Amino acid sequence: MRNVLVTGAIGGLGQAICTLFAEAGDRVIVVDRDDAQCRAFAATLGAAHAGIGADLSREDEIIRLVREAEQAHGPVDVLINNAAIGPTMTATADMSLEAIRQTFAVNLTAPFLLTREIAKGMTQRGGGVIVNTASLAGIVPNPKRNAYAASKAALINLTKALALEWAHNGIRVNALAPGYIRTPMVAELEAKKLVDLALVRRRIPMGRIGRPDEMAQGIYFLASPQARYMTGAVLVVDGGWQAFNAAGDASSAAGVPGAELSRPASTTHRRTALVTGAARGIGEATARLLAQQGWRLVGVDADSGIEETVSSLPGDGHRTFQADIRSESEIQQVFAKLAAQGIVLDAAINNAAIADTFMPSIEQTREAFEKVVEVNVIGTMLCAREAVRHMTPQGYGVIVNFASITAHTPFPPRNAYSASKAAIINLTGCMAGELASAGLRVVAVAPGYIATAGVKALEQGGKIDLTSIRQRIPMGALGEPEDIAAVIAFLISDRASYITGSTVFVDGGWTAFGGTGAAFQGELPEPQ
Repeated sequence: MRNVLVTGAIGGLGQAICTLFAEAGDRVIVVDRDDAQCRAFAATLGAAHAGIGADLSREDEIIRLVREAEQAHGPVDVLINNAAIGPTMTATADMSLEAIRQTFAVNLTAPFLLTREIAKGMTQRGGGVIVNTASLAGIVPNPKRNAYAASKAALINLTKALALEWAHNGIRVNALAPGYIRTPMVAELEAKKLVDLALVRRRIPMGRIGRPDEMAQGIYFLASPQARYMTGAVLVVDGGWQAFNAAGDASSAAGVPGAELSRPASTTHRRTALVTGAARGIGEATARLLAQQGWRLVGVDADSGIEETVSSLPGDGHRTFQADIRSESEIQQVFAKLAAQGIVLDAAINNAAIADTFMPSIEQTREAFEKVVEVNVIGTMLCAREAVRHMTPQGYGVIVNFASITAHTPFPPRNAYSASKAAIINLTGCMAGELASAGLRVVAVAPGYIATAGVKALEQGGKIDLTSIRQRIPMGALGEPEDIAAVIAFLISDRASYITGSTVFVDGGWTAFGGTGAAFQGELPEPQ
C-alpha cells in the first residue's frame, strides 16, 4: 500500500483523485484548508485514510503537515500537488498586488515547498513520485488569466527542473495539464458570467468539457509503474483544444453532452488492435502486452518474422499480414480483409518506421532521404487513412502515431528522421482536430532511446555511443520496449478518454533537459 498525499483534495478534481487512488488500494492523505472537511471526506474513503488541514500559503504549515503525515502514517510515496487558486478573469489594469502574490504563493511556491519537504525522505529512500496539476493555461495563454496562467507555466518548468535534479535519486516528477474541467471552480466562473461554457464546448474538438475522473486517471497513470520511464513530462488532457488552430468552431456541440456529466459505459466486446512493425522491438512488446490484456491483435509487418511473433502471443483469434506500409494496395488489402472477416478495429498503432543513414547532409542522396519520409510519414498516413475509413462508420476508435524525441530536439546529421518525426506530431494534431467529432481519438507517443535490437545494431555499427547517450538521459538508462507498450496501453484505454491531439514523451527526461554537460548526476547504473 502506497501513501499518497493529495492537496486541494476537497474540490471536484481533488475528490476524484483521492477516490481513484483509494479504490486502487493506496492510503490517501487528504489535504485542504479545512481540517474538519478533510477528516470527514477521508472517512468516506475508508478507515485506512486520513485528513489533515493546512494553509499551504504558509511555510510553517507545510512543514507541520509533512511532519504530522509521516509520523502518523509513514513515508509519503506519492505526492499530488493539486491545490490551486483559479483564474479571476481580471483585466490587466485591474490586477491587485495582493491577488497576484496569493496566486503565486498557492500555485507555485506551495508546491515547491511541499515537494522540497517530501523529497527529503524520498531521496533517502531512493525513490518516489510527484505529480503536479498544471493547466492548459500554462501552455496556451488566454486573456484575463494573467496570474493564473503565468503561475501554471512556472509550475510546468519547475516540474521539469525538479525532475532533472532528482532523476538520479529515483524520483519521478511529472505534470498534468488539464483543459476545461467540470468542477466547482469552472461552475463559479460560469455563474459569474466570466466564461460562456457553450462557446467553450464549440472550441473543443471533442465538443465537451472534461470530467474530473478523466483528469484523475491521467494523474493516476503518471504515478503508476506504467509511466516508469517518464519524468519531466507534461501530459495534456484537453479534449484536443491545443491541437486545434483553425478559424471558427472546433465542434458543433449543442447543449451539455451526456459524456460530460458521467462516464459512459465501457464496451463489453473483445477489443482489437492493429499494430504495424509488430514483428520485433516496440511493436512486438506492444502486441504482447495488449494480448496479455485480452486484446485481439492484428500484426502487420514487411518482415516475414511477423507470423512467428503473432503465433507466439497469448490468446486466440489474432491475425497476421505481411505487408509494406509504403504500398497503398497492400495496406488497402489488409483493411479489406479485416472488413470481409467482420473484424472491427478499436485501435490502430502506427509503429513501423526506419532509421536514416547517419550520412553528412552534403553526402545524402535523394533516394535515402525520401525512403525515410516514405516509411515514417507517408506510410503512417496511408495506414491512418485506412483506419479512419474503417473506424468512422462505427463512431469510435483510437489511432496512435509514433513520433520521437528527435521531433523535439533534432539530432544531426539525422535530418530525414528528425523531420519525419516532427511531421508525425503535426499530423497527429491535424487528425485529432478533424476526427474528434466522429468519435475518434488520435495521439502520438514520442520515445527516447529504447533498448531495441535496432538501437543495439546502431551501436555495433559505430553510429551511436550508448555510454554518452545514457549520460545525456537524466534517468541514466535506456528505456525498455515494454515501457512504451505500457504507455500505449493506457492511451488506447477508456482511462484516456479525454486525451486527443497530445504527444506523450517517454524518454527518461531527455526532452526536459536544457543544461550543459551530462544530464545524469553520479555514476551510471549498470545496463539491464
